[in-house]
Amino acid sequence: QVQLVESGGGLVQAGGTLNLSCAGSGRTFSVYAVNWFRQAPGKEREFVAAISSTGSTIRYADSVKGRFTISRDFANSTVYLQMSSLKPDDTAVYSCAAGSFSRYDSWGQGTQVTVSS
Repeated sequence: QVQLVESGGGLVQAGGTLNLSCAGSGRTFSVYAVNWFRQAPGKEREFVAAISSTGSTIRYADSVKGRFTISRDFANSTVYLQMSSLKPDDTAVYSCAAGSFSRYDSWGQGTQVTVSS
């Protein structure tokens, strides 16, 4: 299994931008699709975005389309989630998961994103 570490969370005002990173360890990171999920207090975990192992297929939740961009850097074994036009409803713990689009083998510890109004 690959180990994942998220970073880049923090406090931002509504309308602002944050860039999250999901760094993977091990040579096999590039063979995995990577998914971003988020979970707000009292709510179920929800899918945010995903990118295939080759980077050729990308998916977004409707709630973030046009505002969030997922990408991956193969040289640095990192997947990024660029979040713009942030809303208070985007406040959550964001976690990345490696596997496929429907199977999640490894999870990171999560990073807190707080959007103030």
